Amino acid sequence: MRIFAEQKTRRLFGCLVLAVAVFALPAAAGAALLPHAAAFWVVAAAFVCTGAAVCAGTYLYLRAQDRTLEHAAAVIQDCRTGNPDARIPCEEEGELCRLFHEVNALAAVLNAHAENESRSRQFLKDTFSDISHQLKTPLAALNVYNGLLQQETQGTPSLNEYALLSEQELDRIAALVQDLLKIARLDAGTVAMEKNPESVRDMMAVLQRRFAYRAVQEHKHFLCSGADCLLPCDRNWLPEAIGNLVKNAFDHTQQGGTIRVEWRTFASIVQIVVRDNGSGIPPEDLPHIFKRFYRSRFSSDTQGVGLGLPLAKAVIEAHGGTIEVDSAPGAGTTFTVNFPIPTKL
Repeated sequence: MRIFAEQKTRRLFGCLVLAVAVFALPAAAGAALLPHAAAFWVVAAAFVCTGAAVCAGTYLYLRAQDRTLEHAAAVIQDCRTGNPDARIPCEEEGELCRLFHEVNALAAVLNAHAENESRSRQFLKDTFSDISHQLKTPLAALNVYNGLLQQETQGTPSLNEYALLSEQELDRIAALVQDLLKIARLDAGTVAMEKNPESVRDMMAVLQRRFAYRAVQEHKHFLCSGADCLLPCDRNWLPEAIGNLVKNAFDHTQQGGTIRVEWRTFASIVQIVVRDNGSGIPPEDLPHIFKRFYRSRFSSDTQGVGLGLPLAKAVIEAHGGTIEVDSAPGAGTTFTVNFPIPTKL
């Protein structure tokens, strides 16, 4: 029987059998040789002693098992906190040690997967760095060449117009490369979000300055409002995500339109809302707007490539947040972003 495979269990049963034998034999002898009254007390004493021995043996066994399990739990906790060498000692036989063997094997497998993932992330990080360098170098050279062409074609309006168009396309390619690399880094998990308590008002003020010139040029109104509050976030990545939502609002708002960014604090979340009164999003496009490179058939007049919203969603989710969209054709679009506030229990 497997129950007797463990040495401690065999020892317990041996001690119990011995205790019963030690106290049962004198009781039987006393019952046979002594008078009825004396035999009763001898049997009662033997019964009490046998029960006490059984309880004592069982208690010692359970205490030893409890200590073993407590030690195993401490080792598992140590492994969870990052100690790759934490293992449960299991030199004995039995089902419990067999379980410990399986736990140790599982820990070894998980450590191997973690090491492989760490190496893969480092490889991807290095690869993205190399790709970024290889792409930025020719783009920078092309921009220089295009600048020289613009200088040389100042006296030829038609050629100068093509040079300006070439500059716009180079800027689009550079933006596309940057967005692709950012999304790839987020997918690979090589981006470490440095979350610190940041002022939402200060971050939105930076966005307001960033889009102020475009708002004037396109004759649109860009408004930011909300009470100041602190949000644990990465000051570099989060404004970029909200900035992509604002850029999307500008792209789909006509001249004279209004783009609003509002923020507020609730009991357990910080909410940022980007709202516009532009053309809106058709119902058939709503389920797909966060897919990469998705372009609606109604957005042929914009210059985007379909990466701004997926990048914004990836950054927001990396902060533990959620994003929702509410829109209707001709009624504008509202993006609602919610970030949980860590609470101390």
